[in-house]
Amino acid sequence: MSAGVDLSEFFDTFFDEADELLAEMEQLLLGLDPSAPDVDELNAIFRAAHSIKGGAATFGCFEELAKTTHLLENQLDLIRHGEMPLRQDMIDLFLETKDVLTEQVAAYRESGKPDQDAYERICAQLRQLALEQQGEAATIQAPSSPADRPTSPDPALADPPAAESGTDLPLRVHVARIRDKDIGPLAAEMALMGEVLHEEHRDGALSIWLETTATASDLEAVCCFVVDADQVSVRPEALPSAAASRPEATAALFAEAAHAIETALDAGPPASPAAATLAEPAPAGAADDASEPPAARDDKAGRLGKAGKPKETGTIRVGVEKVDQIINLVGELVITQAMLVQTSQSLDPVLHDRLLNGIEQLERNARDLQEAVMSIRMMPMDYVFSRFPRVVRENATRMGKRIRLVTKGQATELDKSLIERIIDPLTHLVRNSLDHGFEMPEVRQAQGKDPEGTLILSAQHNGGQIVIDVIDDGAGLDRARILKKAITQGFPVSESTPDEELWQLIFAPGFSTAEKVTDISGRGVGMDVVRRNIQGMGGHVQLSSRAGEGTTTRIVLPLTLAILDGMSVRVGAETFILPLSHVTESMQATADQIHNISDTERMLHVRGEYLPVVALHEVFGVEGAEANLTRAIAVILQAEDVRFALMVDHLIGQHQVVVKNLEANYRKVPGISAATILGDGSVALIVDVFALRRASALRAVA
Repeated sequence: MSAGVDLSEFFDTFFDEADELLAEMEQLLLGLDPSAPDVDELNAIFRAAHSIKGGAATFGCFEELAKTTHLLENQLDLIRHGEMPLRQDMIDLFLETKDVLTEQVAAYRESGKPDQDAYERICAQLRQLALEQQGEAATIQAPSSPADRPTSPDPALADPPAAESGTDLPLRVHVARIRDKDIGPLAAEMALMGEVLHEEHRDGALSIWLETTATASDLEAVCCFVVDADQVSVRPEALPSAAASRPEATAALFAEAAHAIETALDAGPPASPAAATLAEPAPAGAADDASEPPAARDDKAGRLGKAGKPKETGTIRVGVEKVDQIINLVGELVITQAMLVQTSQSLDPVLHDRLLNGIEQLERNARDLQEAVMSIRMMPMDYVFSRFPRVVRENATRMGKRIRLVTKGQATELDKSLIERIIDPLTHLVRNSLDHGFEMPEVRQAQGKDPEGTLILSAQHNGGQIVIDVIDDGAGLDRARILKKAITQGFPVSESTPDEELWQLIFAPGFSTAEKVTDISGRGVGMDVVRRNIQGMGGHVQLSSRAGEGTTTRIVLPLTLAILDGMSVRVGAETFILPLSHVTESMQATADQIHNISDTERMLHVRGEYLPVVALHEVFGVEGAEANLTRAIAVILQAEDVRFALMVDHLIGQHQVVVKNLEANYRKVPGISAATILGDGSVALIVDVFALRRASALRAVA
């Protein structure tokens, strides 16, 4: 590579795309049928491994990653060409290899070294698989360096077998009918496979003499990324006499191949698969783009393009911190816009009509800008759901159960900050369903059910919220066992307690009906953490179940925590913000609608429904508030599956508010989730509706 090229600037791009390719590889491996594997899927898995290997080899400093993927792709190549039958244990090994590769990428990303034991172990297993294919039983330990390489034949990294070469001659790669645009990428690929000794291009054909440890079939497979198989032939052949007499030709020709990679980095299309992690995708209509892996085809157009180069379409990678900075600035803009609106309310609309129209236009533009910026940070739920096929497959196998996973709404989007925090709660819910929800196949069959259970993960938008469901068709919750355990632990329940209330006890700290502790669930910790984490994201969790039919756990989350639509209310001299997503209606109660249950408990009768009454001034000790409930305003709120009436003095209005973390800037305040800055510069507290819901039941903020 020329001295002017510093590849370290492309490391992050390579790591990101390696992660994407590994995630794609895992999904494809999980979908393979060992008895009849799909050829297209095998090819896609092979291309993913090859692209990672090519990128790692290009940088030259990710040795373990390059060698591991090289061993993996060799086995995949044999399978996709029908030379090795696919077995379930092979898929398991390939999945384990994917895990090791993921750890290697993570280690390199942090400027560290991969786990050497894991590297040697997985390489030894891949080599053993290759030896088994040759009918050999010896186990070869993975070398930690080229000097430690064993003398036993290694199908992946050893010299080409005698059957293919029969000599120490270099391999000549001959490509007939090659197009000019394919010469550079092919030369770059060959440079990655070994040392280019000589290159000739004449009469529309290209010949490259290569000193390499790869086999002829390896080279043919790599060439097929750029040209068709019927154009390629590989055989041992001595260097032409003219080339052999000019030793300096080796360095010059290798420099040509290096220049081809550099050109691919600068110019983009046509990019070789090995350089796909670095170069932009070929333009629409370019030949051979179908042979590149999906992640390479979807690469970031123009990311490395020269200044002034036209970019009609494409995307760019932007650090999350930059997006967060823009979101913070938009939040400040929303606050400034609110200040202008409040100030303008005292102006004469006749005298200042142009100013007021401008402020109104600013308000619309600020909202559009906020929505556009927030959409940048939105990610599809497939980012979360794609993790669970592996979880379901491995845990179901371990427990001897048959479970089919169905995902719906993978394209539904959620804020990145929330989508990362929802992974752990969802993982616990899925594991809980696998362990406690589903019956053994023979039990299901005896009950007339399909021996294979179905687990559904779904996501959908509902107004300004996202609804995530975890649904299983298992045995359902055992009411008798839960009731017995609840009574034993001193919960105020009885035989007449409704199912909906009884199910909520599952989320109580330390509550578990598991008869034994497993490595999957049943320790009595987790479900309370699940609810606490979800409530910490401004959401809530609901549980429903029917005996013998299954259980549904529903998570409801806001789409983002940065800016929310709120209702301003006044209590005494204080202003509070109620999240608009929890407000169903507001009304002024009459005396005959209010019923005193005790000295401290009151109910509001609304259209046949009795709702607990929570006076906001009592919760926060606000002085000078309206104590007469018939003169106050009742705001009907819904938290989880409970509705209650919140009594306030006045309704101020609805508007967007910028959420500020109160705990980070001050301290945690019970009953308050965050704070915001109003148009007049004062601070208003955002009410924690879930804390008020608990207050309605416990008469105190939890």
